[in-house]
Amino acid sequence: MQYTKLGSSDLKVSRICMGCMGFGDASNGQHTWTVDEEHSRQIIKRGLELGVNFFDTAIAYQSGTSEIFLGNALWDYAQRDKVVVATKFLPRTQAEIDEGITGQQHIERMINKSLENLGMDYVDLYIYHMWDYQTPLYDIMEGLNNVVKAGKARYIGISNCFAYQLAKANALAEREGFAKFISVQGHYNLIFREEEREMAGLCREDNIAMTPYSPLAGGRLSKHPGETSKRLAEDSYAELKYNATADQDSVIVQRVAELAEKHGVSMTEISLAWLLTKVTAPVVGATKLSHIEGAAKSVELSLSSEELAYLEESYVPHRLVGVMAQNTCETAAQKHVWSVGNQSV
Repeated sequence: MQYTKLGSSDLKVSRICMGCMGFGDASNGQHTWTVDEEHSRQIIKRGLELGVNFFDTAIAYQSGTSEIFLGNALWDYAQRDKVVVATKFLPRTQAEIDEGITGQQHIERMINKSLENLGMDYVDLYIYHMWDYQTPLYDIMEGLNNVVKAGKARYIGISNCFAYQLAKANALAEREGFAKFISVQGHYNLIFREEEREMAGLCREDNIAMTPYSPLAGGRLSKHPGETSKRLAEDSYAELKYNATADQDSVIVQRVAELAEKHGVSMTEISLAWLLTKVTAPVVGATKLSHIEGAAKSVELSLSSEELAYLEESYVPHRLVGVMAQNTCETAAQKHVWSVGNQSV
């Protein structure tokens, strides 16, 4: 395993971050393909054995049971100061808004519940999961700064935002002396590269770590055409994100398969090896031991400049999908995506 600093922080993280959205009680969430605690523990333990020290979860994942499973496993298998734990919080619900709960109060509630779920005194990285158009930005940044000052989080990050929003938030934080975002978790992989338009340049200039989710496009970049899996068969959210562009993306998927055969490695290794040339640490979901094992191997694989260009040259622009398609003031206000009992991420 290789390690690097997470942006401008002093956190030393593995180049692979284990994404824990696949862990949790399926009866308590919107996903049917998640794995139970016993299997989650096996995967987390194997990740630790392979040198993974960076773990990402969220209070939204299976009603907090992902956080619970991760916390229990790390308590048994790792020393707290040897791992980097990230979790994410939801925007205010409409009920909280109606009750007059402020952004600062909401964030305090969220971090306290996450720490309870994890069984920890602090998290290393606390992530703003999705831009909240119904809460003033000042309230969000002050609330997050309060969390850092209280020692409940060492650093803060952001997910699912536009580059201008990240720049605006950090400018406010710098002006007010608040904690600044040191990482961004966006949607980025070989068949969805829209982060390269503005976000990648901002992160490069400001030393903000990129830790993208969906690095294998919900399994599409890890399987040959025609292959399937439980997640591919049952994940309607991934279908929403990728099915509309399946034909144009198939050219790139086929090239991943060609290079995998040439190198004698898995498609996972090729796809992640490409992404590792662009970002700090992709967040790789795992619901089987083989998933984290393949991800760990990708760190050792180097692709030539010609191979990287071969993978990239067939890409065409994609429209925004999933959370980011909803991330506008109008749609957020109309749909109000988030709720405590039925999280949508």
